[in-house]
Amino acid sequence: MKLLLHTCCAPCSIQCVNDLNADGITPELYWYNPNIHPYTEYRSRMDSLKEFVKEKNLPLIIEDEYGLRAFVRAVENENSAGPAKAARCAFCYRLRLGKAARMAAEKGYDAFTTSLLISPYQDHELLRQIGEEEAGNHGVEFLYRDFRPHFWEGRKLAKEAGYYMQKYCGCIYSEEERYLAKQAGND
Repeated sequence: MKLLLHTCCAPCSIQCVNDLNADGITPELYWYNPNIHPYTEYRSRMDSLKEFVKEKNLPLIIEDEYGLRAFVRAVENENSAGPAKAARCAFCYRLRLGKAARMAAEKGYDAFTTSLLISPYQDHELLRQIGEEEAGNHGVEFLYRDFRPHFWEGRKLAKEAGYYMQKYCGCIYSEEERYLAKQAGND
């Protein structure tokens, strides 16, 4: 199977790649994450991913589009009272999975998937729904895998390898939520 793996970072990619390799699939990785802010976070995640693919000799397609202003405008428009987490995440998933589906169809992949499926912090049902919708929109298969059982092992391997370890999902709002939770003693 020729598979495109949309990836958000090295730590989330490690075990997705290992799991797919165990099934005889060597994915090609795809970086498209205009949702990651601020710019230093965006660069740290992308640079760490580049290091990972170089070490593992994996193919990587990079769409280097830092999208702070466009992303913030789009999610603010989703809810005039401010970006509700559910609407913000749905927009973010659709933005990235839609682009991955389009890329997979244009480049002749059999299917696409995403490293977001390893995170226990993501909405898997929504990811699956949007992945399948975007697959249908672009005439390519969405490969759903529940990679979550491998999440902590992937984090351990990433830490041992010295890869950059992010502390929040990606957008500026998730960073704010992390710090607010920390202030409230919930982190």
